Amino acid sequence: MGKNRHLESTPERINAFSDGIFAIIITIMILELKRPSSPTFRALFSEWPTWISYVASYIFIAIVWINHHYLLKHSTTARLRLMWVNFAHLFSVSLVPFTTDWMAETRLQSVPVVMYGFVFLLVNITYHQLIRETLAAKRNAGIPNGALRLFYIRSVLTMLIFGSGMVVAFWYPYIGFAMICGCLIFYLRPDVPATKL
Repeated sequence: MGKNRHLESTPERINAFSDGIFAIIITIMILELKRPSSPTFRALFSEWPTWISYVASYIFIAIVWINHHYLLKHSTTARLRLMWVNFAHLFSVSLVPFTTDWMAETRLQSVPVVMYGFVFLLVNITYHQLIRETLAAKRNAGIPNGALRLFYIRSVLTMLIFGSGMVVAFWYPYIGFAMICGCLIFYLRPDVPATKL
C-alpha cells in the first residue's frame, strides 16, 4: 500500500500518459497523409505541401517529446499544478495534426500558416510554464543558474520569432513557414544540457 502511494506521488504516471498522447498525435498525422491521385511520380511530387507539412510537424513533435522527456526527469513530485500545466501543454501539441492537415490542404496559404505558427507559439508558451513548474525548486533540480538563464533567453527569442513568422505569413506564407520551422533548431537539444540525465 505504501509503495502504491509513493508511485502516485511521483511523475512516472504523467510521463507515461504524455507518451501515450504523443503516440496518438503522430498516429493521427500519419492517418491524415493525403495519397497521390494517380500511381505516378508526378502525382506524388504534386502533393509536396502534404509532405513538407508532415515532415515539419513530425520533427516538431519529436523535438517537443524529447524536451518533455528530459524535463520531467527533474520532477520529483506530481503536484496538481504540474499536472494541469502538463495537460495544457499536451492540448496545444494535440492541435498540430489539425493545422498540419489544413496547411497541406490549402497548399500553404496565409491563414493556415499563421495558425500553424500560432500553435507552435502556444506549445512554446505552455512548455515555458511547464519548465517553470517542474524546476520551481531550482536548488533541488541541481541545474546551474547559467543553464536556466539560457533557457529563458531562448524561450523568449523563439516566441518572438514565432510571432514574427506569423505576421510575415500574412503576406509571404512560404517565408513565414520557413521562419516558424527555423525555430526548431533552437530546441534540438533539451533545455537542460548542463545536467547529466
